[in-house]
Amino acid sequence: MEQSDCKYIFVVGGVISGVGKGIAASSIGKILQDRGLTVTAIKIDPYVNVDAGTMNPTEHGEVFVLDDGDETDQDMGNYERFLNMDLSRVNYMTTGRVYQAVINKERNLEYGGKCVEVVPHVPLEIIDRIKKAAKNAKADVALIEVGGTVGEYQNVLFLEAARMMKIKNPRDVIFVMVSYLPIPSKVGEMKTKPTQYAVRTLNSSGIQPDVIIARSEHPLDDKRKEKLAFSCSVTPERIISAPDVSSVYDVPINFEKEKLSDTLCELLGMKCGIGGSKGEKDWKKFVANVHNGKEDVNIAVIGKYFDTGDYVLSDAYLSVIEALKYSTYALKRKPVLTWLNALDFETDPKKVKELAKYDGILVPGGFGKRGVEGKINVIRYAREHKIPYFGLCYGMQLAVIEYARNVLGLKGANTPEVDSGAPHLVIDIMEDQKDKMKKKDFGGTMRLGTYPCVLKKGTHAYGAYKSARVNERHRHRYEVNPEYISDIQEAGLVFSGVSPDGRLMEIAELPKRVHPFFLATQFHPEFKARPLDPHPLFTAFVKAALARKHK
Repeated sequence: MEQSDCKYIFVVGGVISGVGKGIAASSIGKILQDRGLTVTAIKIDPYVNVDAGTMNPTEHGEVFVLDDGDETDQDMGNYERFLNMDLSRVNYMTTGRVYQAVINKERNLEYGGKCVEVVPHVPLEIIDRIKKAAKNAKADVALIEVGGTVGEYQNVLFLEAARMMKIKNPRDVIFVMVSYLPIPSKVGEMKTKPTQYAVRTLNSSGIQPDVIIARSEHPLDDKRKEKLAFSCSVTPERIISAPDVSSVYDVPINFEKEKLSDTLCELLGMKCGIGGSKGEKDWKKFVANVHNGKEDVNIAVIGKYFDTGDYVLSDAYLSVIEALKYSTYALKRKPVLTWLNALDFETDPKKVKELAKYDGILVPGGFGKRGVEGKINVIRYAREHKIPYFGLCYGMQLAVIEYARNVLGLKGANTPEVDSGAPHLVIDIMEDQKDKMKKKDFGGTMRLGTYPCVLKKGTHAYGAYKSARVNERHRHRYEVNPEYISDIQEAGLVFSGVSPDGRLMEIAELPKRVHPFFLATQFHPEFKARPLDPHPLFTAFVKAALARKHK
């Protein structure tokens, strides 16, 4: 029996996916941080993709980019936001990434000529990665979220790795199951049986949960706790009620009402600080702002990844939405976000007039041809009618195209992503990307991660950041074509942020005397926004929207 320097909490799901494991793991990390512990978080995704970068946002949700350029699952964004820390690629793994590493090691004779087998070599690779992430963060506690639900074939090897860690270090590893208790409308009673089956399925992998977080529409009553405790071999005080909440930021506070951090510290045998830390107080102030906004700020988000059957999947723009919320909450206002499909403004351009009722318009990132002309119609309307506009990545490129067409008079101005034969490619593919595209080398090859940006004094951007140099995260293959930069600037569009060598245009905006707020970034500022540290560009945009509302 061994004891390690770090403790490990595995978070697994039961009954259904999308039940909130990522928020639960993030919230657990937050409440342990507030007890004085150093925490890190690891996401395990069971798909064979090497990373999240090649997956469709309408199927998988947002691709979250880390400082080091790793393209990851959106839960990595939740971890960074709740824990207020920057994570790296060591904190993220997929089945594909694990198998790729094992095969590479075998090819490099790192197994010393042994017969390499799925068990134990794949679970051992998983364990090595978990321990590396914990060591890298010098963590007291490492949270490991296993994607999907127990019983899925894809999770078997990850659960086996967790079981092996528990056997070797029984006092250092615990398991938290986040499970769902449905309330069938025709029955009218909260049912525990699905969770009982989920626990038994986890038992079949040789694992017993130490804590059950019971997700449901309503709080868990004592009767249900007793029933789960009896059937699942978990004491009632370790069954945590997690009802639906109006804001995910309530979850850490609700967990503490159930004394979850006390339970976890006891299970791990750790001495934790007392509650009431500055971090906890700041979080409660933030949550108070979440619920007590003085007035609405109406923002239209013009996207193309909303449609998924008969439902709207706002997760495709999760970080954008949260960044808008943080800035609005910081101003003690209430964000009212409306998702509008760019295709609607393409098939019926006259619909842009409906945008006059909004306080601000945001066009987020994206790829491909679909909905592009609709977004350009929206951008033109926002520019001509002086509605605060904020564009992100593709939202900047399309703003440049709109300006080139309708101000410079460059008819047919476009990007090769839409029309490679356009007469004026004011947006072009980056030089280092051309060979990659020819070779169809798509995965993980864009301009990814954090790069510096130099700001021009006297601009919206400089006023927001209050700094001459910033670092922001990127995810793109295209840029403003250098051949057109001088003409665009002479026509009045200001490139207020550029790369240190002056080659890449990072921020485009209209002067304050021309437009109250018309600004777009080539980078993704939403990836840097945090609940307790809103992004300055989002805050400047929301302030401009408020100013329009008051007029």
